[in-house]
Amino acid sequence: MRAWPAPDVPTLTVTGPEVALHDTATGQLVPVVPEDGHARLYVCGITPYDATHMGHAATYVGFDLLNRAWRNAGHAVTYAQNVTDVDDPLLERAAKVGIDWVELAERETELFRQDMTALRVLPPAHYTGAVESIPLVIGLIERLRAAGAVYQVEDDLYFSVAADPTFGEESNYPRELMLEIFPERGGDPDRPGKKDPLDCVLWRAERPGEPSWPSPFGPGRPGWHIECSAISLEHLGTAFDVQGGGSDLVFPHHEMCAGHTQVATGERFAKVYAHAGMVAYDGEKMSKSKGNLVFVSALRNSDIDPMAIRLTLLRHHYRSDWEWTDAELFDSVDTLAQWRKALALGSGAPAGPVIEDVLEVLAADLDAPAAVELIQGWVDATLGVDGLADNTDHDAAGRIAAVLDAALGLSL
Repeated sequence: MRAWPAPDVPTLTVTGPEVALHDTATGQLVPVVPEDGHARLYVCGITPYDATHMGHAATYVGFDLLNRAWRNAGHAVTYAQNVTDVDDPLLERAAKVGIDWVELAERETELFRQDMTALRVLPPAHYTGAVESIPLVIGLIERLRAAGAVYQVEDDLYFSVAADPTFGEESNYPRELMLEIFPERGGDPDRPGKKDPLDCVLWRAERPGEPSWPSPFGPGRPGWHIECSAISLEHLGTAFDVQGGGSDLVFPHHEMCAGHTQVATGERFAKVYAHAGMVAYDGEKMSKSKGNLVFVSALRNSDIDPMAIRLTLLRHHYRSDWEWTDAELFDSVDTLAQWRKALALGSGAPAGPVIEDVLEVLAADLDAPAAVELIQGWVDATLGVDGLADNTDHDAAGRIAAVLDAALGLSL
């Protein structure tokens, strides 16, 4: 599958510090320094049955900061992301609106590409749809069968969570909470014939009116979790540096992904699990089921500067839960106008310390709000300078503009 075009990103003259992230599994801030200097990142992608909303955008902008921080620290990055272009929500949405599911998936995936391009999110090197990953999924299921971790319920195949002795260590959720969340996030704990209520579907046998593909297990389609396991294993291998996504993926999705890979390979799935917070609107988590969505494309089509959208996202720490407001967006529009005014001067307050501090706070768990405040401090100092004082930095604007783009993804 085609990703979106990569933006031109300036190369900084200073090297950023090594990155540390909050690891969901341990609850600690841990270094994420690639052992061979080559970082590997997987971020779970969209199910393309509707347009990109701010919850999506916050997640992908958040992990874009990680991608950039690694690069500014001198590391190459291999980034992989999936698209769940066949799944129950997509099929249900297509049937509801009377459109072919393939057409709906292609349309919404293209809109997502346009939104990511506008927000200057660095594209993944490997952008893989669930449909095109089916050969990989089949191969991984066969490995799990060989490990004795697969059983059949009617014509469907299930993964036995008991096969993974580390099951639960990613989320650290008690079993009672797992059982509560599981049905809310695609699970079927009450299905008769299952060995454990938390076991998840690996291969869903063909149903009337649903798409299916041939396999050694009979016609059908992949379960949700096995898709990301197979794609990440193919493109990143085992024990890759960071598995990322929204906090609603902590369980069951990331727990199951880890279990699949670890049982099949005997090796660790990911070194660190990082999760972005949820974005609310009108007092509730932004979600398609609630209909309280603010779409990136709708704002773009209303002539809102995409950089104002990105700045609004950056003003909140990637791990925080927060609420989107139009007032904050328009404040970002005004802020960018002030920043552009300062950058247009060419000269300004000394840039060197600001650049170093920006890189430092971003390396410390991607603290974008602190970076934004540092830039604002430089802008305030620059606009307060009369003429060329002794402490004026004559090429400050160009250097600040470069760090804004390279580190924060803001092209002004």
